[in-house]
Amino acid sequence: MGFVVRVLVNGLAIYLIAQIVPGIAVSGVLTALGAGLVLGLVNALVRPILIVLTLPATLLTLGLFLFVLNAFCLWLTAQLVRGFEVHGAWAALFGALLISAVSFVLSAFVSDRGRIVAITRR
Repeated sequence: MGFVVRVLVNGLAIYLIAQIVPGIAVSGVLTALGAGLVLGLVNALVRPILIVLTLPATLLTLGLFLFVLNAFCLWLTAQLVRGFEVHGAWAALFGALLISAVSFVLSAFVSDRGRIVAITRR
């Protein structure tokens, strides 16, 4: 259930970011949901391998190279999903940064099982 919620939110984020960021285009809501699914799979399967392979560059740049990896994953998603386009490295970088921010907020409020986590003060 949690994966489905994450795909839906990532699809919505991709659709909204395509409206905001010049250079990112999506042909419709279903395409955005498909891109959210593919991006989730790319992040789960390809990204860990890339992180290990580029560990020296990541260490030398004090972690900033991870932004480049996120942009590459977004570009790869655009190559795999028809109707989702990323034109240029800066659009990919800015779009990946915004999608990462949305995913960070999502993981703060949604558990791995798909339940909404209440924030409590102690």
